[in-house]
Amino acid sequence: MTKDVIALTPQMPDTWALLAGLYAGGPDLDVGTAHEGAVIQLRNPAGRPLVSVEAPLLVHLPSEAQRLLGSEAPDPGAPFWWTEARASTAVPEAEPLAGSLCGRLTTLLGGTTWPPSAATTQVIPTPDDADKAVTAHPAPDGALPAVDVLTDSTAVVIADRPVIPLTAWLSDILRATTASGRALHIVTPHHARLSLPLRTALTGAPNRWVIQHPDCGYYDGLSGAVLRWQDGTFAPALTADGQATVAAPFTQPGIGTERQLIVSLRTHHDADEDLILGRPLETAWHRLAGTPPTGWGPAEPINLPWSTRQLTELARGRAPEPTHILAIGHPDRPAIATLRISRTATGIAQDTTLALGYGEDTAPPLDSIEALAETLITEHGLTTMLTSVRRARRDLTIPPQFEAPPIPTAFTLGPSEVNDIGLSHARRPPLNLRPTQLGTTSHPALHYPLGDNTDAEAWTTLQQLTEHLKATPGPTRSPR
Repeated sequence: MTKDVIALTPQMPDTWALLAGLYAGGPDLDVGTAHEGAVIQLRNPAGRPLVSVEAPLLVHLPSEAQRLLGSEAPDPGAPFWWTEARASTAVPEAEPLAGSLCGRLTTLLGGTTWPPSAATTQVIPTPDDADKAVTAHPAPDGALPAVDVLTDSTAVVIADRPVIPLTAWLSDILRATTASGRALHIVTPHHARLSLPLRTALTGAPNRWVIQHPDCGYYDGLSGAVLRWQDGTFAPALTADGQATVAAPFTQPGIGTERQLIVSLRTHHDADEDLILGRPLETAWHRLAGTPPTGWGPAEPINLPWSTRQLTELARGRAPEPTHILAIGHPDRPAIATLRISRTATGIAQDTTLALGYGEDTAPPLDSIEALAETLITEHGLTTMLTSVRRARRDLTIPPQFEAPPIPTAFTLGPSEVNDIGLSHARRPPLNLRPTQLGTTSHPALHYPLGDNTDAEAWTTLQQLTEHLKATPGPTRSPR
């Protein structure tokens, strides 16, 4: 199973440094580009790609190295350049070739290579395929970017890192597989974990996280279903009576008393030229973590210092297409968020999901949720907000083990939605719920407490509340 190799350098890998790295396989290798020049590929004389090198990324957040590469990863300082080399799984020499390329970059520019054992400056002899019937063809337009196995139904990516992040490369693969009608299957060893953004992106069939375990073969890291390779894809290995089975490692006890607080909110604003985006997320972060986000970016590693101004400029430049960004917090208070900015018929919507991690000695600040809802209603155009708590890792990564779903603790309905439903109907659900009225008297919002995060029946309560709100008699005049 291949390992990506990453050079973390204090200086940008310029043309000469990259050339020195690209000679890691000797002068007989060819160099090509892919994906509009964003990827450099080392290829053998027959045209087979051996190593793909992403464009160097300037990272302003030193904590990203340890978050994604493990606590043993060295602190590279900030800012630093992140240069990622991916070795082909088809050629054994490709992995040491990637190590030599990154080792040469760090020798010239300083810094470190991850994993440290991969670093070398030796010339790596590679096969030229002269004795094999190998014919290289140019990649067609829209081809999938450097996957390990490609069939009519599935693109397979093999990865071996402590945390598998939602990189720009994986984002491109997800878009390409969706466009081609294929599934994306990411195969990792059992010790790997997913970052929360990648877990979110993989949600839903036919995509899978496939675990290769020495004791039980392959299983789905999110459902536990035992898998086998059949008809060009990973599919459940059914018993004689047609039932799927769950792998034993998936059911092993997971995290103890660590928890995550998850706040999903939607705000809506008029399309004003003075509108600054990202402020609802920033407000929620301040209220729940005590600090603003530290960084943002379109993929992992998250590389830019937090700036609502720059975020707004990016979204405006992409309009009318939606904009997806990630945000990260200080490592002392683990927090990560996804933000989707999109046009609607009447303005701009911001859909935010913020997750915060808490250790066994720290409780999620559930008593701050109602005050946060009030602020978002009066200052940021809140339409809905769902708050939930789950028992899961404080570091917000996803292990290949069973984790119970989050338990909802509160639901907030904004003034526009209350008006559309009708205040009298919305404030009297057929449940033992007493919503709190927030906002102004003329434009009230409602905040529904659902529980203390200890009873899974809160999901039933939320479902019944939602069904009641959907069965609306129509808007009514709010009392003055």
